[in-house]
Amino acid sequence: MPRIIYRHQPATRFIVSAIGEPGERQFFIQVKSSDGLNSVTLEKTQVIALTERFEELIRELRRGKLATAADLSAATVADDLPMELPIDEDFQVGVISITWEKDLVFVNIQAISQDEDLILDDLDSGPDLIIATLRIDQVKGFCERAKSIVNAGRPACPFCGLPIDPLGHLCPRANGYRR
Repeated sequence: MPRIIYRHQPATRFIVSAIGEPGERQFFIQVKSSDGLNSVTLEKTQVIALTERFEELIRELRRGKLATAADLSAATVADDLPMELPIDEDFQVGVISITWEKDLVFVNIQAISQDEDLILDDLDSGPDLIIATLRIDQVKGFCERAKSIVNAGRPACPFCGLPIDPLGHLCPRANGYRR
């Protein structure tokens, strides 16, 4: 099956959102540009990891003076609007890569694959792919939104760190007693 490549260069919207009740939420990244709209699903841990990598990239750009001071100090582009409808899942996220080129952040989001090779250099075959280019202020906005969405989930148990359901949970540190 031929690979489908969605290009959002430049992306006008790059957000994360979640649908459902805490503990049963499904996470999405939605990317929009003049070329269209894509929605992909991913795990909460992938949202956390992507946010951490974006923040690390911004720190490295600042430390290495690889971006202009104006770009690094630009106001965050906050996008608190809901995802655009219809929310049709294009694919489930497998691998995400981030690069800094020509004063833009390039994000490649590849579909999950059963192949042994996770990252394929051949653009004609392999899992579907989204290529998006973002400005630093968009990346900052993504990070802020991602943190608020991740933190809106179930609270963590102060003893074991596991998520607490509305009815409590069996805490391993309390020898299996409900907290």
